[in-house]
Amino acid sequence: MPSACRGYDEWMIRVLLPRQQPGWKLVVPAVLLLCAFMVPGIMILAGQGEPAFNGVDTTWQAFTFTLHSPFWDGVNAVLNWAGYAGILAFHVVLALALLVWQRPMGAVFAATSGITALALTQLAKAVVGRDRPQGAQVLTDTGSYPSGHVSATTAFLMVLAILIGRWWMALLAAVGVLAMMVSRTYLSAHWLSDVLGGACLAAGVVLIMWWRFRDICVKENELADGRTIWAAKASRRLQAGEPAE
Repeated sequence: MPSACRGYDEWMIRVLLPRQQPGWKLVVPAVLLLCAFMVPGIMILAGQGEPAFNGVDTTWQAFTFTLHSPFWDGVNAVLNWAGYAGILAFHVVLALALLVWQRPMGAVFAATSGITALALTQLAKAVVGRDRPQGAQVLTDTGSYPSGHVSATTAFLMVLAILIGRWWMALLAAVGVLAMMVSRTYLSAHWLSDVLGGACLAAGVVLIMWWRFRDICVKENELADGRTIWAAKASRRLQAGEPAE
């Protein structure tokens, strides 16, 4: 195959080809993240809603009030939808896409990560029972710690970043999580510690899930020749000397 075609083909087929990491590089950060989620929750329970970091929460909340404007109100209304109902829909689309691309265990990994993060978030809300900030601009359920929007967003974007395995996806995931964290405090739906707790919980869950699913996901990716269906078709056309669609 001509070198130009090989370069194009290599660029096309590196889709959903995750890079392997030693097990401890997944487990240790996961445990640390889950501890970072649990410690504030325990402090909130012990302090009856007034933990040592309450001053940081209220200071940040006061700062977000200075950012309010009609434009940012509109942006955060979209993020409010995207961070919950939207993310659930995105999880379903991702799982279905992985099934179409002949990666059923990848679909199981994506779905299990999202469901587990959501279930643990709701359990923690019920156990901790923290009051939300006053003056929320959106409808909220009971329990402020941790943030469900941030937890769901973190789980989805981390799964996507792991499966795609590209630096730009990791960057987009980080930006997306930070945007959702700021949005929830901007809308007075959560304290700063709530959004940090949600991100830590979901990130820890996804890393644990990937540690368990990684080998079988990588294996099925290799059996699929490291390609998505459309990339494989493009490669065959290039090898035959035909223009790719």
